[in-house]
Amino acid sequence: MTLKVADRMKDFEEGIFQVLNEKKEEVEKSGRKVYNLSVGTPDFPTEPHVIEAVVEAAKKPANYKYALKMLPELTQAVINRFEKRYHVTLNEREITDVYGSQEGITHIGMSLCNPGDIVLVPDPGYPVFSIGPALAMADVRTYELRPENNYLPDLKAIDEETCKKTKFIMVSYPLNPICKLAPDSFYEELIAWAQAHDIIIVHDNAYSDIIYDGHVGKSILQFEGAKENCVEFYSLSKSFDYTGARAGFLVGNEYLVQNFKKLRSQIDYGTFLPVQYGAIAALNGPDDGVRERCAEYQKRRDALCGGLRKIGWNIPDSEGTMFAWGKIPDGYSDDVSFVMELLEKSGFLCTPGSSFGKLGKGYVRFALTLPAEEIEEAVAAVAKSGMIHSHK
Repeated sequence: MTLKVADRMKDFEEGIFQVLNEKKEEVEKSGRKVYNLSVGTPDFPTEPHVIEAVVEAAKKPANYKYALKMLPELTQAVINRFEKRYHVTLNEREITDVYGSQEGITHIGMSLCNPGDIVLVPDPGYPVFSIGPALAMADVRTYELRPENNYLPDLKAIDEETCKKTKFIMVSYPLNPICKLAPDSFYEELIAWAQAHDIIIVHDNAYSDIIYDGHVGKSILQFEGAKENCVEFYSLSKSFDYTGARAGFLVGNEYLVQNFKKLRSQIDYGTFLPVQYGAIAALNGPDDGVRERCAEYQKRRDALCGGLRKIGWNIPDSEGTMFAWGKIPDGYSDDVSFVMELLEKSGFLCTPGSSFGKLGKGYVRFALTLPAEEIEEAVAAVAKSGMIHSHK
């Protein structure tokens, strides 16, 4: 008997994080220390008042039934959050929950696209930006993000024929992995361009609370006219260290939100009620912890980026997200082999940039998931390896 699976599975290679983890375990078994800056899993503890809300809700048998919909208190908490944090007014029909932004981004193309519709995604960009539309049988095209254009798309360079066939464009700033912010003028230009071409904007707003050097993260919905054609994913994973709970939301244009909600009603029975109660506590609670974690991430960024520059590896300061991004050192050409060699010689583990698209080749991404003191140790290990200077 011959077992056949979907042709699309040929496009899904073994995840780079699985490959890196296997190599990490190999190095650890040899007794050497690994400084793992590859996977972006927050290492800060979830705040006690959020945990307490989950625990109390989990004690009640009634909370183990199908949720079917968002609790009214949670909907109101999202409304309050957007009003307080972004000065954006939402109504209940402009909000729906998702099982984390990853799930939402994976499925939204199914609610928007017919087979063959073009979807524009960033290169470099987070992999699910492409995977989701591909599962919807869309024609996934990339727009280039290059340093010479401040990592912003050149919208004028997208030809009219492509624009006519484009259903939506995926945008995210600060973007994982390039760690750059976008100016207000970009959002204004993007919204006007998309409306002129009847293109929907899907904005991933995962990192607007992890912004450095005094800048303030924004929602695309703050900009005039955005609700006409924009929806935004908002997640509690990074801002509130609620990662494993998978609590996120799609907000924005009512028609698009309700359309997506209809799709999800066919594949899901709602977010587990104790998770919803924890999300209510997070959204309604103080922001002191959010600001403290951002400050700690900035310390880590300074230790990493500043430390690597001191030893001769020119990594620019991350402007936002819990990551940093930069070119591999002079003398190296392949980011994957460089990452493997760096791990072997120093115990320092980061992620090859080619995992994030063709334009990521020759770059690496670092996750700021160790305390600043350990990052300083990791930088010292890189310096001791001799790799930064040996190929110059």
